Amino acid sequence: METRRVGTSGLRTSRLGLGTLTWARDTPEEQARGLLESFVEAGGTLIDTAAAYGAGDAERLVGKLVSEVAQREDVVIATKAGFVVRDGKRVVDTSRRALLRDLAGSLERLGTDYVDLWQVHAWGEAPIEETLSALDHAVRQGMARYVGVSNFVGWQTAQAATWQKAVPGRAALASVQVEYSLLARRAEMEVLPAAHAFGMGVFPWSPLGRGVLTGQYRARYPKGSRAASDHFAWFVHPYLEQRSKGVVEAVARAAEGLDLTPLQVALLWVRDAPGVTAPLLGARTVGQLAPALATEEMTLPEEIVSALDDVSGGPDLLRQ
Repeated sequence: METRRVGTSGLRTSRLGLGTLTWARDTPEEQARGLLESFVEAGGTLIDTAAAYGAGDAERLVGKLVSEVAQREDVVIATKAGFVVRDGKRVVDTSRRALLRDLAGSLERLGTDYVDLWQVHAWGEAPIEETLSALDHAVRQGMARYVGVSNFVGWQTAQAATWQKAVPGRAALASVQVEYSLLARRAEMEVLPAAHAFGMGVFPWSPLGRGVLTGQYRARYPKGSRAASDHFAWFVHPYLEQRSKGVVEAVARAAEGLDLTPLQVALLWVRDAPGVTAPLLGARTVGQLAPALATEEMTLPEEIVSALDDVSGGPDLLRQ
């Protein structure tokens, strides 16, 4: 698989990443093992996880499987901190104390001395300079090779990146992780331009529109799908409204004309968008992952990209 540089940093990753949000919960160990084996065999290197995924169980499973399936130095492990679920409620704590505690826990669960990329999971109430001081400390101590942010809006991304560049010796932000797909193009307004201006790579999460762009919900909610589950239905349903149907149908028509699957069309649009380093794939089975890995030699014709731009919100100014 082709690799890409993460912004202007020295870090390189495969141009597709393997997301682990559902690992150890909806994706049991044997399925996760198959996913990692297929991903690594295809040349994939980027594995994205977080302390919050499965209350730490996803990291434990990542650490176990990486030790069995791959060489540690051959993969790029990215994790996140500052966001947890306590007593069924989401809690964001980006204080220096909480972040460094999360990182220590992540390293223990992952069974490694360092992570390749450590990201602040969300904007919090702690002063941004305190939050970012934790990133500097992690890099100085060798606990993280590179650092980034996740789910920051445009001004937050720019403020954090500016602070890190203001004084020599601070750890520059290498990346930003943000939702980005044909059904979620808000990132083009400010986040992607900010990333471009500060030399940051972009890791889109939910590049398939939370699964809706695969076309699986065009007629019904398949059994076992996220839309049909108790704990993920809230996540998918906003993209099942009328306004999304036109985009889904356009993707399906393009796929039919190109002899591809809707998944492949939607993924290629994101993968090759300006500034994108690697979309993060949330596949739960090898069967779901296979068509994504098969896109390595594929590209979308420019006229298809333009048509999909038009139907989903207009041209991407960064493509101009």
